[in-house]
Amino acid sequence: MTVVHPDSHAVDPLVIREIQSIAPVSPAMGPSEAAPTIGMSIPLLPGERTLARRAKFAVVNACTLASLSLGLLAIFMAMQSEVRLAAILLVACVIFDGLDGILARRLGVASPFGAQMDSLADMCSFGLAAPVVVYASLAGTVSTAAAAIACALVAGCAAIRLARFNVSPKDGRFFCGVPTTMAAAVLALAVLIGLPVSGAFVVAGVAILAFAMVSSFPYAKLARLVKLPPWLLVLPVVGALLDVRVTFVAIVVAYLASGPLLWLRQRHTV
Repeated sequence: MTVVHPDSHAVDPLVIREIQSIAPVSPAMGPSEAAPTIGMSIPLLPGERTLARRAKFAVVNACTLASLSLGLLAIFMAMQSEVRLAAILLVACVIFDGLDGILARRLGVASPFGAQMDSLADMCSFGLAAPVVVYASLAGTVSTAAAAIACALVAGCAAIRLARFNVSPKDGRFFCGVPTTMAAAVLALAVLIGLPVSGAFVVAGVAILAFAMVSSFPYAKLARLVKLPPWLLVLPVVGALLDVRVTFVAIVVAYLASGPLLWLRQRHTV
């Protein structure tokens, strides 16, 4: 291993080889051109960097930052016992999180930087803010330890789910495990509508949802769900008019159960 003195300009040969593997040096380059640039800046926006594209890129990332900021605000509101307002802010996080992806694709400014920004914002909004809001909503209904463990499971599983998503091949039809966005939406809506169930039941549901995020079960994406038969899409609407809470629980249970059922069906066909 090469030891570099703090005041020296020598560069570790391993670093040189790593940089050259990213940007190979042409034999025609002179000594000054071939020298690696340590700490060089990599463009955040690939492709043509016109003013119009930069503006679109800024709008997309503003949506990502809005989701992160709303998640942080949801934590503050939960700390002030404004649990319903915190849940509304979480729903807004979900909206902005979906919006930044849609805009990035339609405006043609999707980038690796944007993907990493989105992942970090999701961890703040859905991996931290969501369990904090749930923890605040459980105050006085279950033991502090039980609420803390369930919410810690959500945070840990969200981190694992996001890291796994970043390094896994993408499937246009199914998610591998319940996405963090959907899990946070379920938790936020459950707090917002106030399910008439015991705190112990809520804790169990939170734990199940956490484990569903890191499961390998296939869950259909929304684009596939909207292709379901029209009569099947009308049922939740009718149910919500009759009893929104029961309908919400039925939809969540059906979606969670769909993963293991699809997994069993795939194994049977193989």
